[in-house]
Amino acid sequence: MKTARAQLDILVAYRELGSYRAAATLCGTTHKTVRRVVERAGRERPARPPRPKSTDPYLPLIADKVRASDGRISAKRLLPLVRAAGYTGSARHLRRAVAEAKAAWKTSRRVYRPWVPVPGEHLVIDWGSEGEIHVFCAVLAWSRVRFVRFAADESQATTLALLAECFETLGGVPAVVLADRMGCLKGGVVANVVVPAPGYVAFASHYGFRPDFCEAADPESKGLVENLVGYAKRDLVIPATGWPTLAAANQDAAAWCDEVNGEVHSEIAAVPAERLLSERPLLGPLPSLRPAAAPTAVRTVDRLRTVRYGSARYSVPGAYIGHQVELVVSGGELRIHSGRGEIARHRLVGPGELSLQEAHYPGRAPGPVRAIRPRTEAEVAFLGLGQAAPAFLRAAAAAGVPRLAGEIAAIVALEPAYGREALAAALERALAYRRFRAADLRAILAAGPGVPRHRDPGQQLLLSLPAVPVRPLAAYAAEALP
Repeated sequence: MKTARAQLDILVAYRELGSYRAAATLCGTTHKTVRRVVERAGRERPARPPRPKSTDPYLPLIADKVRASDGRISAKRLLPLVRAAGYTGSARHLRRAVAEAKAAWKTSRRVYRPWVPVPGEHLVIDWGSEGEIHVFCAVLAWSRVRFVRFAADESQATTLALLAECFETLGGVPAVVLADRMGCLKGGVVANVVVPAPGYVAFASHYGFRPDFCEAADPESKGLVENLVGYAKRDLVIPATGWPTLAAANQDAAAWCDEVNGEVHSEIAAVPAERLLSERPLLGPLPSLRPAAAPTAVRTVDRLRTVRYGSARYSVPGAYIGHQVELVVSGGELRIHSGRGEIARHRLVGPGELSLQEAHYPGRAPGPVRAIRPRTEAEVAFLGLGQAAPAFLRAAAAAGVPRLAGEIAAIVALEPAYGREALAAALERALAYRRFRAADLRAILAAGPGVPRHRDPGQQLLLSLPAVPVRPLAAYAAEALP
């Protein structure tokens, strides 16, 4: 051990001085010894590079799983995943790699500083969903008062209406409303700075609070309301067997909020409802005038008397063609407003569908009508046979009767022989039984008036019997017999 240390001292002295004799004098040896030690050090083999491990190709996969599981995943759970990715090493080598990945993750994970809320300052809001149910959640940061309501959608109008209801329940307005970067409240992002939507800015100005937004893709920055969303799903939504209406669901949600706000909160060791009494004087006052619902969209009424929303069309009274109207979506309905108030209301329909109200199209036919315009003499004469002629012509065309023009000319030729009245009656009978050829009408005319007439089910069947000669009873008297 002493020899190795002496050689190291000699090498250090030689690198510093650059002379064999000077290094020998400093180390207390001869210059030959210094030269021999330096030459031997130059002939030593370089250190071997580390050998690759069987887990090296799968280190990114292991690191991703460790980070996604917050450092809780075990090597036993990771083994099937890396096996599927092509790992052929042993489970022991994998355990070592997972342990190293966890140690590296712990050194690079975020370090949290506890948030110290200020009374009357922050209200944190967020949306959650469970199936088709949308859950709006809000937490007053200092007192931990929780507010939960259900809605049919997550539009801006619905969000602002529930936020206004939350302010009414709290009895005041906090200084800051912290929200996720939800699309209904976000107008855009510039250099990671969120620009609120115009409707949200107007709403915040009216109530007197400052809108704030969390970091993108960072739910941990609003853990208060994230915990409430999960708590409401587990304790309120999932145990419920289903609500018949949205109003019934919100009634249960209000009762649930009263219950949880009246119990001791585990974090603050106090009752949120009681802390709200001391925090309420620090909240901003509610405005004397409540604002109308913010418009979801603004549209111009087209010449079809409709507006488009969500790739669907909704009808509007014709007096508003060319005018701009405001669309408000609330509770599964689309309400259309003008400067004079609400002018139409529709149930929301799917993309590509129509929602039309007959009152918006007075006196208009429900479908297109193709006018009959006779051009030849035979056509003019045929349409002059009576009211059944146009219906007969449309029905024959729909049935695809070949050479229909010739059949019409043959039918008109029957008028001189049978008369207009008999031909019109035969035309009605042929239409009822869908007989569209001239031979069919000729057979009907030849049968005469004695055939039964068409009657709908339940009506009395009347027959026109022919007149026959009769003999009086006097002709059968005894004295009249020979």
